[in-house]
Amino acid sequence: MSVFESIAQKVSDYLKVNHQFNVDQQKIQLDATRKEFEGDYTLIVFPFVKPMRTSPEKAAEALGSHLQGTVAEIEGFNVINGFLNLSFTSGYWSDFVEGRLLDSEWLKARNKGDLILVEYSSPNTNKPLHLGHLRNNFLGHSVSLIKEFAGNEVIKTQIINDRGVHICKSMLAWHRFGNAETPESSGLKGDKLVGKYYVRFDQELKKQVAEMVSSGQDEETAKREAPIMKEVQEMLVQWEQGADDVINLWNKMNAWVYGGFDQTYERMGVSFDKLYYESQTYSKGKNIVLKGLAKGLFYQKEDNSVWCNLESEGLDHKLLVRGDGTTVYMTQDVGTAVQRFEDYPKMTQAIYTVGDEQDYHFKVLFKILEKLGYSWAPNCQHLSYGMVDLPTGKMKSREGTVVDADDLMEEVVQVARNSSEEKGKLDDMSDAEQNALFQMLGIGALKFFLLRVDPKKRMMFDPEESVALTGDTGPFVQYTHARCKAVLRKAGDFKYSKIYQLSDKERHLARTLGAFRNEMDEAANGMNPSAIANYCLELAKAYNQFYQTMPILNADLDERGFRLGLTQLTAKTIEKSMSLLGVNVPERM
Repeated sequence: MSVFESIAQKVSDYLKVNHQFNVDQQKIQLDATRKEFEGDYTLIVFPFVKPMRTSPEKAAEALGSHLQGTVAEIEGFNVINGFLNLSFTSGYWSDFVEGRLLDSEWLKARNKGDLILVEYSSPNTNKPLHLGHLRNNFLGHSVSLIKEFAGNEVIKTQIINDRGVHICKSMLAWHRFGNAETPESSGLKGDKLVGKYYVRFDQELKKQVAEMVSSGQDEETAKREAPIMKEVQEMLVQWEQGADDVINLWNKMNAWVYGGFDQTYERMGVSFDKLYYESQTYSKGKNIVLKGLAKGLFYQKEDNSVWCNLESEGLDHKLLVRGDGTTVYMTQDVGTAVQRFEDYPKMTQAIYTVGDEQDYHFKVLFKILEKLGYSWAPNCQHLSYGMVDLPTGKMKSREGTVVDADDLMEEVVQVARNSSEEKGKLDDMSDAEQNALFQMLGIGALKFFLLRVDPKKRMMFDPEESVALTGDTGPFVQYTHARCKAVLRKAGDFKYSKIYQLSDKERHLARTLGAFRNEMDEAANGMNPSAIANYCLELAKAYNQFYQTMPILNADLDERGFRLGLTQLTAKTIEKSMSLLGVNVPERM
């Protein structure tokens, strides 16, 4: 029986014997004590105040006295209102560290449970990946890893937006202005080449609109009626009708883009188990919508467009099929959702990692799926996240003012290189080892910086700050791991020793290590990697405070063994925690 089970049993027995009150032991809540209070774990007493017929403070005092007298691991307690803060013995924490060092299962994933699907990335094939995609990919991939560690079977997926008017814009611009340019002839990655022509389309459209406005046309009509816009709409119709020349052009340019994306994903360190393509799901969505129309779930306007009325759900009217028969994003998303649940009938949850500017879109999507009668519709969830701001303002891909993902990754790796070379501690490492380290530090810093902020919050990105060795950064945590490994290399083989009097710094470090599973569970339940990033920071700070005040290698034999055990457990826990963020840690730096 664990000490927590013992405490729950003692509380239950006390309440039953003294107050004739039965309580489910599973509902007796113990949480890590808040940092500003003395104690290791806190028992919430409020649920027991009424049957004990006393004040919260007196109830806590009574339970604290009982537990201190009956549970050997409790050496003291204090009461703050209705919260009972329990202090555990040094022997308990010594046993805890030893137990975790011997328990090979502690840092392993739980047994596989429910099947869930996590969607992330989901790029358009008309442009390269940018800074916003980095936060999206890192968040979705990390949530997948965390859910897997918590015991879920996870399908990592993306829906590739490879059709629609926006895709046709790049195609038309390349067809008209490209002069048969290819990634090979231009020296550009395929996604960057296609993105170049997406920008070119916008430039040509603006020219035509300006000419039409100068001739007396209003701007909105000019944007809609510009010859190049008419051409691109006609191209979409031809694509949906299967015109060979349009399909061949589409296949060629998509292949360029996929090659470019693969290179970017590899450097990001993210992967997928299953790919979906809107070009393969839009027709399914259209058929589903037309069946819904026949059942009276949707309605049709005079121009033959199909709409869904969601006013009764507090939403508006949503277009599903245009008058010319072409589909919209919503229709494609309906088809994709249905296809996924057909592919994975045992799936219990589908998580969509998409920015908060699409909050309304997903409310509408899930309501439409409910209206269509799919029992699994309530299992769809939008993992919404805030945008990434830059000192220079908002990114606009049409205007070519996007912070390119490849460029940003290269920048942070270079900053990591410059910072490390200035310190001059890597002279005995080969060039290959150094390059691998700079890659690890730079990409790790980028991931950590983008994940340490709660997903729901908007954030500002600063490349220089992200790779700093001080402050709340990934390199600070990575450096702490390298420090632990350096201590262990100097120590060589050692024998763990149990000690019976811990300093405040030792106790704080042990307690922080003890919070690992709770923090992981919180991150999994909340789909929030920032909980793990902040835990890593707390653990790194706790170890460095311990390291700076406690002798390790030169300590007495028993203290040396215990402190090396603390160091080894810290290194293992940092490595596992950071891996759930998709961040690797170095053996030295």
